[in-house]
Amino acid sequence: MIKVYSDKTLIFNNKKYHCAIGVNGIKKNKKEGDGATPSGVFSFGSLFYRQDRIPFINTSIRSTPITNNMFWSDNPKSIHYNKLVMFNDKTSEAFYKEDHTYDIILVINYNTNPIQKNKGSAIFIHIAKDNYKPTKGCVSLKKNCLLDILKHLSPKDKIKIT
Repeated sequence: MIKVYSDKTLIFNNKKYHCAIGVNGIKKNKKEGDGATPSGVFSFGSLFYRQDRIPFINTSIRSTPITNNMFWSDNPKSIHYNKLVMFNDKTSEAFYKEDHTYDIILVINYNTNPIQKNKGSAIFIHIAKDNYKPTKGCVSLKKNCLLDILKHLSPKDKIKIT
């Protein structure tokens, strides 16, 4: 189990990592756009990666190369809310980014089954910005740390955010 704490510490396999969390910390009652990371225990969904930047990821998690037409809908009014979409509806999160934050994206299964409108969307583990700048609600790590975790992460592992 991956454990994430409000002091921006992530622990996995008895190893401690520094991470970034949402700009407004960790909240139990997450809402769309609140800048908080949701608390709770969650499974993981798919792993996406920029194959042009990271040719190979050593992991047992099902992984999919990112293409320039991949987006995650964070529009609560959309029928595709909190899902991967293969078109840009101008309100979705683009996976194919100039910066490197989405070179690796591990989906955290938050608000996925069932999906509730306005409860929050696009919660991922991804690569941290410089100086671990806070996220909009995701958990982020330095690339080498994320790659290290992915080597040992099993599809059955979960994440506990407290």
